[in-house]
Amino acid sequence: MTQHQIKTVQCLSPAGLHRMAYKEWGDPKNPKVLVCVHGVTRVSDDFDNMARALCDEYRVVCPDVVGRGRSDWLRDPQHYQVPQYVSDMVTLLARLDAETVHWFGTSMGGLIGMGLASLKDSPVRKLVLNDVGPALNHSALARIGDYIGKDVRFGTFDEAAQYIKAISLPFGPHSDDEWRKLAADVLKQDRDGKWILHYDPGLAVPLKGTTPELLKHAETMLWMAYDAITCPTLVVRGAESDLLKSEAAQAMTARGPKPRLVEIPGVGHAPTFLHDDQIAHVKEFLLG
Repeated sequence: MTQHQIKTVQCLSPAGLHRMAYKEWGDPKNPKVLVCVHGVTRVSDDFDNMARALCDEYRVVCPDVVGRGRSDWLRDPQHYQVPQYVSDMVTLLARLDAETVHWFGTSMGGLIGMGLASLKDSPVRKLVLNDVGPALNHSALARIGDYIGKDVRFGTFDEAAQYIKAISLPFGPHSDDEWRKLAADVLKQDRDGKWILHYDPGLAVPLKGTTPELLKHAETMLWMAYDAITCPTLVVRGAESDLLKSEAAQAMTARGPKPRLVEIPGVGHAPTFLHDDQIAHVKEFLLG
């Protein structure tokens, strides 16, 4: 079985220093680096299957974005926003001594990748956007924001796992073992033995302050960033996604990096890339 290492890097926010943990697979001397970044309430462990499939070709690096998983929480939750995350990734790439990278981002991880890929002299050479783009669907964001802000506690792991499955049904069909892993990766026990979610509830703070006007402004800025991307790009969309609507995905193919679009049938927001047929799309794009 392929081994991985858990490492950390120290990053800076306006409120002070924090540690970001990351999972590293493959040869640490391999100059070919693939960075995989998860969605807003997920973790680096989401990419275990994909990392195993690609770590012979790449040094695969999967960070826990600050406030999640093994990483520290920010002192000021107002900084749980894409510019802070992009800054942390620049620090990570310096630690890795990676001059160029390929990037796979699910949802929030895709927005971070867009932010980084849009910058002048960006290190991103190939970009995969998994079920996300510059067009933001307010109702989908509200659905996600609603469960992020809830302080949920469960007496047993099985109860907690059922909750994770219920809010994650748009991920599409998975086996019982896969659902169990998807739950186990984002649950932990508190001091009282209750099962709780792995992330800082403060993640909800910037989301709660979002008005339709702010969202419109953010969308304008995201389209500007997207149009500045020049590297080869692949957009993957869950065919039933409520976050990346079909017309938005089609619009993306006509501007900016003019990406190839792949739709995954029977899946909403967002494809998990636990399955070989989904991983094959990424392999073909990155290595083809």
